[in-house]
Amino acid sequence: MKQLPEAFEERMKELLKEEYGAFAAACRQERSQGLRLNPLKKVSKEQLESAGFHLNKIPWVKEGYYYGREDRPGKHSYHEAGMYYIQEPSAMAVGELAEVCPGEKVLDLCGAPGGKSTHIAGKMQGQGFLVSNEIHPARVKILSQNIERMGIANAVVTNEDASSLAARFPAFFDRIIVDAPCSGEGMFRKDEDAREQWSPEHVTICAARQSEILDCASTMVRSGGRIVYSTCTFAPEENEQTILRFLERHPDFSVIRPEGAWEGLSAGRPEWAGEEARTKGKNLEKTFRIWPHKAEGEGHFIAVLEKKGNPENRQPMDEGKKEKKIRSRKKAEAIDKDVWKNLEDFCRDTLTPAAAQKLLERKKEEFLLFGEQLYLLPPGFYEAAGERGLDGLKVLRPGLHLGTCKKQRFEPSHAWALHLQPEEVLRELPLSPEKKEGAPAYLTGNIPQGTVLEKAGKGKGWVLITVEGCSLGWGKLAGGTVKNHYPKGLRWPSI
Repeated sequence: MKQLPEAFEERMKELLKEEYGAFAAACRQERSQGLRLNPLKKVSKEQLESAGFHLNKIPWVKEGYYYGREDRPGKHSYHEAGMYYIQEPSAMAVGELAEVCPGEKVLDLCGAPGGKSTHIAGKMQGQGFLVSNEIHPARVKILSQNIERMGIANAVVTNEDASSLAARFPAFFDRIIVDAPCSGEGMFRKDEDAREQWSPEHVTICAARQSEILDCASTMVRSGGRIVYSTCTFAPEENEQTILRFLERHPDFSVIRPEGAWEGLSAGRPEWAGEEARTKGKNLEKTFRIWPHKAEGEGHFIAVLEKKGNPENRQPMDEGKKEKKIRSRKKAEAIDKDVWKNLEDFCRDTLTPAAAQKLLERKKEEFLLFGEQLYLLPPGFYEAAGERGLDGLKVLRPGLHLGTCKKQRFEPSHAWALHLQPEEVLRELPLSPEKKEGAPAYLTGNIPQGTVLEKAGKGKGWVLITVEGCSLGWGKLAGGTVKNHYPKGLRWPSI
């Protein structure tokens, strides 16, 4: 790694004193890399190890593993199947400390590229309502793509600023994740741009922006709910000092330390917020820091902020209220009867009877048509958005994208394929994960040579392509052959 910024080194020497030598040495070492298994895909560590991955447990996250430097998880068919998410190990602590439960209402306020949103969604198990937001238009597209790849159905992806969402969702969410924009000091050894763009002035600007975002988040969390604030920087101005200022502005919040061993996570440093911080009883020592010289991960700071109220009063979505709201929607907003018939025909020809019934029993008002594109809204959407629905919100993904409604037929989306389990479809074509055959060949746009087409069933219709029991995309069976329907924009270069 190139030289650290001089002003940064001087500050860290003053803060860390005798620890600085070990810290500086760690900053010049090669970083650790990690991946997090996707519980929505029912994947195991053993599956990945049998494919040649070298995995070691990350101590602070249930599904997280360090992978070997010789591994290339981003170039494997398992990645395209959403079996795991490649994520910096320290960043995984945020989703774990959020302690999200199925059925809750959760907001990831600064969501791109999607690590924390996909982590949370896995813990929600398809139950509840997740708003995954990103203010930057280019980054929100990446966020939406990762939500799709991981097979998530109960998320709405928005492109809004924090104040706009605060006006729309007052006192609503059980959990809010604020992975705040920061000076990025914790990423110096992996990101040359972060080193070059750093300055003391940038730290000050980031701290002011973080306070504004936190203030907006405070209005959106319900009584007894929590905000999980994080940065990937060492600067006390953006960490302990930001939290101290927030607590002084919002006395209805307090810092808590969730139960757990949290091996590898160090305590915050209240003395860096000023001597008065310790006398004010703000419990800044209950915040978390991850240091590169103490753990295998990049620099991180995390604070769990709880709003006054009953912390056990975490209610799942009110199904009765949801039904009432949906029935109150105008009839004109329901999808066209021809569209509905085409969807019914597709479901009965492609899904198992149980899976088709489960989908078609959803209220028609939960299906949303954007032009030709059909989406299935998350349960509880209208409870969240009210009678205004999506009006006035910049939304990239209003739930699960089901497919395209053609004039006489319905064509399923790639997102729906990635969401489905093999046991939910009538026709499945399992492919092997080996390099030059099976799934990799499918990902280039081909149907692998030697494929046993009998596995896909007889007749004609849509076929779910899978690898190791996880969905990968669609194929279409007709005349004894399967046509590849993997999206052209996602295809790998020819092998």
